[in-house]
Amino acid sequence: MQPRMGRRIAVLVTGSAGRIGRAVVAELQQRGHDVRGFDRVATPELAASIVGDLCDRAQLDEAMRGVECLVHLAATPDDADFLTELVPNNIVALHHVMEAARTAEVRRIVLASSGQVNWWQQQRGPFPIRPDDPPSPRAWYAATKMFMEAIGHGFAEMHGISVIVARLGCCPRTSEQVAEIAASAWMQDVYFSPGDAGRFFACAVEAPAEVHYALVNAASHPVREPRLDMESATRLLGYEPQDCWPAGT
Repeated sequence: MQPRMGRRIAVLVTGSAGRIGRAVVAELQQRGHDVRGFDRVATPELAASIVGDLCDRAQLDEAMRGVECLVHLAATPDDADFLTELVPNNIVALHHVMEAARTAEVRRIVLASSGQVNWWQQQRGPFPIRPDDPPSPRAWYAATKMFMEAIGHGFAEMHGISVIVARLGCCPRTSEQVAEIAASAWMQDVYFSPGDAGRFFACAVEAPAEVHYALVNAASHPVREPRLDMESATRLLGYEPQDCWPAGT
């Protein structure tokens, strides 16, 4: 298949077997890109699926060979024990991923942050929340994402790598999380469907090379009011959401 942007890009997706990861892999494949997955379990419907551990630098170095763009989704996805889960999975693994990408001369890194970085503003306003608004993290998980955002900016400045950081809305992984969003008006306004997630990350992969460092919000259309300012995602990446809660649940 001919890629939509006219050029096939070699992309490594970490966390490729997860809820968002599978949507990203499917969209990138549909657009004709060369997709490789990395996860603790095999990625469905992906031939180039690497089963590994992000704390194994040798495995990462091998996975990065020939890669032009890294989409880093893998992490403990919510609050958990800081020392036994968040530090190894969200801090140590990030170090290995970023250094492996730098060593392999990856041209672009796309990092999945979280709307939890602006958690208290999501509860109280003012709206819409802009990417440059002061952080108001929920807890330790959000703190690991703030660390990721900071080192992503540092890599762009120090190493000249194009880095795009996305603060993601709510993309439920379980039926319990779907029920939680169904009961919450504000969560429906920051909902992020799998389809829109796939389209967003594909836009980030295909964004112009001139994007040096960008911190953007990523979500679907709000049900009631726009709580997240999506202007920079549209202007810099060309992302336009197509879905609205509860599409894709």
